[in-house]
Amino acid sequence: MALVPDSSPLGAPYWEGASRGELLIQRCDGCGHVFHPPLPVCPACGSTGWSWQPASGRGKVFSYTIVHQAAHPDFADRIPYIAALVELEEGPRMVADILDVAPEDVSIGMPVRVRFVEVAARIKLPQFAPCPAQT
Repeated sequence: MALVPDSSPLGAPYWEGASRGELLIQRCDGCGHVFHPPLPVCPACGSTGWSWQPASGRGKVFSYTIVHQAAHPDFADRIPYIAALVELEEGPRMVADILDVAPEDVSIGMPVRVRFVEVAARIKLPQFAPCPAQT
């Protein structure tokens, strides 16, 4: 059984977007601040008015670690894997795996692009893979 994300009412639009292959982030209707993970209020100004917007899906590796010991049995067959903090082009940072690169070849600042990986029926997780530098 695969681990699947929590689908609380607050985060449901995010996961519905992911199931369609669309990365959504929140934008404050008051100050324009863009944020992730889903929050009920803008972390910049405290406004409760915000909307979902599509993100470009492009970003860069801000930080990462190479996981050598599974924290859950569902991850045992993936060891080693790269868990990263990805800074999206729009500004927010999100935690995701980096795919399609050897652990020794990942680097801070590496350009990446979102890729959705189906982990259960109609459940897709946003992950990232290296891509050519953005111009």
